[in-house]
Amino acid sequence: MNNDISQQLQQQIQSAFEQAASKQAAYEQTSALQIIGGGSKSFYGHTISAQALNVSGHSGVLNYEPTELVITARAGTLLSDIEKLLENNGQMLAFEPPAYSATATIGGTIACNFSGPRRAYAGAARDFLLGCKIINGRGEILSFGGEVMKNVAGYDVSRLMAGAMGTLGVLLEVSLKVLPKAEKETTQIFSCSFKEASEKIHGLSRTALPVSATCYHDSVLRIRLSGTNNAVAAAMNTIGGDTMESVSDYWLSVKEHQHDFFNTEKPLWRLSLASDTENLAIKSDTNGNDFLYEWGGALRWLKTDIAGDKIQSALAKVEGHATLFRKSNASTEQSCNIFQPLSPGLLQIHKKLKQAFDPKNILNPGKQYPDL
Repeated sequence: MNNDISQQLQQQIQSAFEQAASKQAAYEQTSALQIIGGGSKSFYGHTISAQALNVSGHSGVLNYEPTELVITARAGTLLSDIEKLLENNGQMLAFEPPAYSATATIGGTIACNFSGPRRAYAGAARDFLLGCKIINGRGEILSFGGEVMKNVAGYDVSRLMAGAMGTLGVLLEVSLKVLPKAEKETTQIFSCSFKEASEKIHGLSRTALPVSATCYHDSVLRIRLSGTNNAVAAAMNTIGGDTMESVSDYWLSVKEHQHDFFNTEKPLWRLSLASDTENLAIKSDTNGNDFLYEWGGALRWLKTDIAGDKIQSALAKVEGHATLFRKSNASTEQSCNIFQPLSPGLLQIHKKLKQAFDPKNILNPGKQYPDL
């Protein structure tokens, strides 16, 4: 890269066309780029060394019509700005994304496909992505999807960008479906074993009760109810339990990892598996405090010094997967895979997608897997 382009990459990019010019220059000289937004999720994934492409300046809401339940924004727009705008109109991002920092952007949120406590009951970030605009590894601006729920025939390519962590394209714009906020929310608490908690949660899943989040930790199950005043009141009478105070503070602490459980020097693992799986071949403290369960048991946070390959092997046996969400030190990353190893078939699909979108491996190379 010449000095002019290098300086440009260090500045906030003010438009999609400026980004395209920067990316095209990088493509011609096959320089790898590390895509940087708000930096709130820099801890996630493998550490890479590449020329920084700062997209945080490419921000602003492009279109929002509350009656249409759709918002379109540039990828560098602060997540907090979007949530405030929606809040003012009685609406929300239904997948309840965690920010982890005030600098979190909507682009980084979608790129990581991060969803919060509501995910198991409303859907993931990917499910609410209607369309997007990206720059691929050739420096081309591409648009996928649109601003309505059904806008294309066949596979919705835009959803590939959710969770790709910038390895397939630099997100420029995203269009998301939003939902009205609930009239009332409350949380009921129960003291029980994990088996009892699991049975209760799965029993509730077969009803029409307005459950919007669950969390089990330290022998206490919390069930959040969200909906109309009448629906929530009826649900409270049905499920029983004690009503929790400071409800919003609790779920915010879980979503943003401010809960005491996450205050640890140990590596933090994110386990995804069938929600009714009771026993894992992973050693934990006798009091069970190594685990915090969300999403009805389908998401489990584990803090432990156990070797990563043992954790991922245990999850593979139950057809789940384990991600090293936060590393305790640099040596941890060198000793194991951050993400669950892919099967040969899945790895081949990932390689073909990478080849199609980024043939010279410019965009965030190795951020997810060393071979990609």
